[in-house]
Amino acid sequence: MNVKRKANELYLSRVYDAPARLVWAAWTDPKQAAQWWGPRGFTITTKSKDLRPGGKWIYTMHGPDGVDYPNIATYLEVVEGKRLVYDHGATETTPPLFRVTVTFEEKAGKTHMDMTMALETAEAATQTKKFIKEASGNSTWDRLAEYLEKKDHDREVFVINRSFEAPVELLYDMWTKPEHFSRWLPPTGFEMEFLRMDLRVGGRSFFKMFNAGLSMYGSITYKEMKKPSRLMYEQDFRDSEDRISRHPMLPTWPPSMIATVTFAAEADNETRVTVEWQPSPESTTEEVAVFVAQKPGMTMGWTGSFDKLEELIVKSVGRKL
Repeated sequence: MNVKRKANELYLSRVYDAPARLVWAAWTDPKQAAQWWGPRGFTITTKSKDLRPGGKWIYTMHGPDGVDYPNIATYLEVVEGKRLVYDHGATETTPPLFRVTVTFEEKAGKTHMDMTMALETAEAATQTKKFIKEASGNSTWDRLAEYLEKKDHDREVFVINRSFEAPVELLYDMWTKPEHFSRWLPPTGFEMEFLRMDLRVGGRSFFKMFNAGLSMYGSITYKEMKKPSRLMYEQDFRDSEDRISRHPMLPTWPPSMIATVTFAAEADNETRVTVEWQPSPESTTEEVAVFVAQKPGMTMGWTGSFDKLEELIVKSVGRKL
């Protein structure tokens, strides 16, 4: 996203594996927006939508805790399939929170979505960025990716993004070097140890995750390694003898999972990491359904791991890894 950054603005960039017409329709059709708009766990009800300059989208967001959040978006610019500008977050009695400019550009069948959120002051931008993170607001755009994958490719996927204040090469190392990877990936309360490491395309590593009462084993088979921009690997559960096993708590979990991790430089010393997690092709309908039902738990798990990765990066800045 080649823009001159301003202190009172927040920026977000995503690439979706779908043509711009589908991304635009997902944004502008209230029935489609209801499938993904809002943080994970939220739903929305649209009262009315008038997609034209001066028109309004009046809707209510329903939180997983039962709290309702009324919203009014007022459109300022509408360029079919390419650009929206609107004031976001007003209610009947309160003014908008910020102005959004979002553009959609199709390249080689994929849609590049760039968003700017302009606030009154730099301080307001800092507070809003913190609020969005705490409310998991950026999971909205992960849900959009999942919705588009299902609609355009009939694939169930789980997607999660996080931006880190670190160069892309450092993030790639954090994901591939076992001495780093094992420090942040395990669920909270667990430790991780690699019992065998074969870090190459076609190689397979064997690891153990454990706490005081439980030990779990698994393997990672590397499918693609394009330093520093992309990784793809398949992960499965194993027993202590490195024999194929199943999820110790969910026996109908898919037999293996495929992870695609991309690393994109967003600005100087800032990298966005995107994880796409999907069941292996041999998974049954029942196993895929279990995967879909577990998305809230996966969000919590990956969020916890990303928090640990963020702490590790802060400690590592200024040191050679």
